[in-house]
Amino acid sequence: MPRILLLLPTTTYRATDFLAAAARMTADVVAASEVPSAMAAQHPESLLSLDLGDPDASARAALGYHRKYPIDAVIPVDEVTAVAAAAIGSALGLRHNSTESARAARYKNVLADLLARHGVPAPGHIVFPLTKDPAEAAGMVRYPAVLKPLALSGSQGVIRADDPHAFVAAWNRIAAILSAKDAKARSGEAGRQILIQDFVPGWEFALEGLLSNGNLQVLALFDKPDPLDGPCFEETIYVTPSRLTDGEQRSISACVSKGARALGLEEGPVHAEVRLNAGGPWLIELAARSIGGLCSRTLRFGTGLSLEDVILRHALGMPVEDLRRDQSAAGVMMIPIPRSGVLKAIEGLDEARKVTNIVEVTITARLSRRVVALPEGSSYLGFIFSRAEFPAEAEKALREAHRHLKFTIE
Repeated sequence: MPRILLLLPTTTYRATDFLAAAARMTADVVAASEVPSAMAAQHPESLLSLDLGDPDASARAALGYHRKYPIDAVIPVDEVTAVAAAAIGSALGLRHNSTESARAARYKNVLADLLARHGVPAPGHIVFPLTKDPAEAAGMVRYPAVLKPLALSGSQGVIRADDPHAFVAAWNRIAAILSAKDAKARSGEAGRQILIQDFVPGWEFALEGLLSNGNLQVLALFDKPDPLDGPCFEETIYVTPSRLTDGEQRSISACVSKGARALGLEEGPVHAEVRLNAGGPWLIELAARSIGGLCSRTLRFGTGLSLEDVILRHALGMPVEDLRRDQSAAGVMMIPIPRSGVLKAIEGLDEARKVTNIVEVTITARLSRRVVALPEGSSYLGFIFSRAEFPAEAEKALREAHRHLKFTIE
C-alpha cells in the first residue's frame, strides 16, 4: 500500500476529511504534527513529530523517517505546511512544488512582488517595517488602503483604511495581533512587517484548482455573493457553480494560471481569491493548498470523489478519469463570529437543519470556550452546507438556515 505523509497542524479543520480519503484508498497514513504524540513510541510507523515552521528541519527529519518507512507522497493542508511539504518533497524526490514557490505563496509581500514583476493584474503594494512611525507611513499610501500581516491567513489582521486616521488605528491593531504568542510562532520574521495594498473594488470569487506539470485544471469557481468591502474581510458564503459568464470565468482562470507561473508553482492544489471589475480580474491571493475549513465538503467529482480524494490521487501519480464537478449547485456558509467572548449557548440548530436544501450544519466552536471575532480571530463558529438545483436556491437556503441560529456569547 502507498504511504502518505499528511502534515496536520493541531489547529487544522482538515484532518478528518484527508484521513477519510486515505482510508478509502487503503493507504497507510503518517500523521505529522508540530506537537509530539504520546502514542508515537507505540506507533512509530504512523505518527511523526515535525517542526512545521522550519521547512529544512522538517525535511531532514522526514528523510530519516523515509529511510525506515518509505513515503510515497506528502500532503500539506495550509500555507505553513505547504512550505514544509515542498522541502520534504524535494528531499524525498516526490512530486512537489519548489520550496521557493511555496514560500512565495505563503508570504504576501513575496507574492505581491512576483505578481507585479510578471505583469499579473494585482493590487499596488508597499511594505513597511513595524518599527516605522504609522503616522508617517499613513502619508505615503493611496486610499482606500488595505493593511495585511505578511503570513497570517483566514483574513486575520486584514483591515481597510479610508484615511490616515483609520490607517494608524488599523496599524496599531495589527501590531497588537502580531505581538500575540501564536501569531509570532506562525509569522516568524514576517511578523515584523506590514503589507499595504490598494483596495480593489468589485465582486470577489474563489477558484479551486489543481496544477499538474504547471498546467491549471479548474476544479470549481465559487461566487461570494456578500460584498467584501471592509473594514474587515470576513468571508461568509461560497456558492458553485459560478453565475459569471463563460468568458468571465475563462478570464479568471487565465489570471490565476498566470499567477501560478509567476510564482513557479507546478504541482498540487491551489486556492485563489480574485476580484472582478470593469478592468477585468485582479489576483488578490494565491495559496499553494486547497480550500480551508470544511468548505471542501461542497465538492464532488466524477464518480463521487471528494476534493481530498483528488489531491491524494494526484500526489501519488494515480489517474483521475473524470474531474468534472457534480452538476448540482452547492454552497457553504462559514458562520461568522459576531463578537469576541465565551460561547455560552446555541439555539435553532434543529430548525436550521430542516430548511429545504440544507444538507448539514456543523458547529466547530465549543461551548464554554472563548471565540474571537475578526480581525483578531481567524476561525468560525461552524459551517452550513446546501445543495440545490440552482445556485440561487443554494444561497437562499444558507441564508435562511443562518437566520434560525442564535449564539449567546458573553
